[in-house]
Amino acid sequence: MKPRFEFKVHAADGKARTGVISMRRGEIRTPAFMPVGTAATVKAMKPQDVRAAGADIILGNTYHLMLRPGAERMARLGGLHAFMNWDRPILTDSGGYQVMSLSELRKITEDGVTFASHLDGSRHLLTPERSMEIQRLLGSDIVMCFDECPRIDQPREVIARSMEMSMRWARRSRAAFDAGGEHAESSALFGIQQGALDQALRKTSADALADIGFDGYAIGGLAVGEGQEAMFATLDFAPGQLPADRPRYLMGVGKPDDLVGAVERGVDMFDCVLPTRSGRNGQAFTWNGPLNMRNARHAEDTDPIDARCACPVCATYGRAYLHHLIRSGEMLGAMLLTEHNLWFYQQLMQAMRDAIAAGRFAAFANDFRRDYLKG
Repeated sequence: MKPRFEFKVHAADGKARTGVISMRRGEIRTPAFMPVGTAATVKAMKPQDVRAAGADIILGNTYHLMLRPGAERMARLGGLHAFMNWDRPILTDSGGYQVMSLSELRKITEDGVTFASHLDGSRHLLTPERSMEIQRLLGSDIVMCFDECPRIDQPREVIARSMEMSMRWARRSRAAFDAGGEHAESSALFGIQQGALDQALRKTSADALADIGFDGYAIGGLAVGEGQEAMFATLDFAPGQLPADRPRYLMGVGKPDDLVGAVERGVDMFDCVLPTRSGRNGQAFTWNGPLNMRNARHAEDTDPIDARCACPVCATYGRAYLHHLIRSGEMLGAMLLTEHNLWFYQQLMQAMRDAIAAGRFAAFANDFRRDYLKG
């Protein structure tokens, strides 16, 4: 029988490491990038094409799915996997980040967060217990604890109080998850480290999470406007504060050079809307940096987006055609650039896994930055 959750590190090179997470719906190769399927869809992509690009796991959004179509309806329809025809692992976030971003529409108490729906203004209470229930109804494979993600520019005492409440919520999330019967027996629960940019606060958070015990640990509260330099400075210590025998997940990151720098610092898992959102807005990622496909210089260029890319888009279409589609507002342009970007991200992850296994990750990272940042 396939394991509920098992993480094995196969090779390490400095802090960077590569391995496999084994779950009942399949294996997840790490470092892993999870395409974001906010509303039960990776935008502009069919599930089979997301898998063909190399994704082992995708992310679903608790906040959006609880509002539409609704968690209880989703359960009646067989759960998120059946609903969207994705038969591999799905990680669902807790809904906390989206609720916290509704600063004018929510009220935080020790119990949880009361908020108004951005769709119709209806009032909802999201607690650690309700978040666990929603994710159970969705049927996710990796469940995230409910936490608060405060603004990075808050005073230290505010960050500390928020982190301490998130740790209490983590314990409540653990208890509610464990009470989930069959779902708890077949899925995993991740805790989320908080503490903004403060090393001592993050250590306190990491110790509290390890005391509770989780299958994996996320680094939350980054990629929220602090900039790459501050993010990397935090990642110089934050991953090492978390248990080494569990996967480390950096939430909401990021640009290709963010991913390389974070893997360099010991991170195993990522998610971000960037490859899909950028594709819908005419931006293509390449080994030599991002391209704006609206730019007139592509109008008569028959070369592929990236000659080094193995994706079906680069094998079939030239820049001139993609430029035409984007400038014309044709939906096919957004679809093709999204497909290319997802393939690029997965090829980047595979290249990092290969470099770590071969003991040459430092050279790979330096070469990548040289080529990518020269644009």
